[in-house]
Amino acid sequence: MDNWRGWDKISYQSDLDPRFAEEIASIPGGDKLFACIQCGTCSGMCPLSSYMDVTPRQIIAMIRAGFKGDVLSSYTTWLCASCYTCSVECPKQIKITDIMYAAKRLAIREGVYPKKFPIPVLASEFFSAVEKNGRSSEGRLIMKFVMKTNPLNMFKQAGLGLKLFRTGRFSIKRESVERVGELNSMMKFLEMEHMIKKASDAVGVKEDHK
Repeated sequence: MDNWRGWDKISYQSDLDPRFAEEIASIPGGDKLFACIQCGTCSGMCPLSSYMDVTPRQIIAMIRAGFKGDVLSSYTTWLCASCYTCSVECPKQIKITDIMYAAKRLAIREGVYPKKFPIPVLASEFFSAVEKNGRSSEGRLIMKFVMKTNPLNMFKQAGLGLKLFRTGRFSIKRESVERVGELNSMMKFLEMEHMIKKASDAVGVKEDHK
């Protein structure tokens, strides 16, 4: 993972994005990140913090300080297991897991996530299939996922794939639902409800919740 650097790291104070925190805080409940007391409970309770390049506590501090490039190019948000332990144990009741989700969505929207790191690729392919067909076809999803992350692995797994195909446990048939348009309408509504506002639209979020 160390061979990917994402955006250039912050070198000068002028490189900081003072509106980054307001973007993240624009999600429902995200404004509570300003209440963080940096106690470190989230990092101490996180079962995956030892594998992260930046701890959850540091992510919160970096968001508030405007280290947008560093946060979005970090592997921390993609390693989050969404177990909600940090949110449950947080003394200030900050929805840290939701903040991690917000950072992921913003990284995808701005195209700065690790291109061959498996988690964002899988997420992107899954939601793309659901948006287009109403559901995910596992066989096609796996093939696209492998081709975009490690194409050579397809040859290594060919034997297993053939056995699963013969027993009917692996299919490349495209699956879909009726009235996909209605599903897309619901998804767009939910996206609007939980969207991350652009910096220009998020001004004032911090001040409103002091």
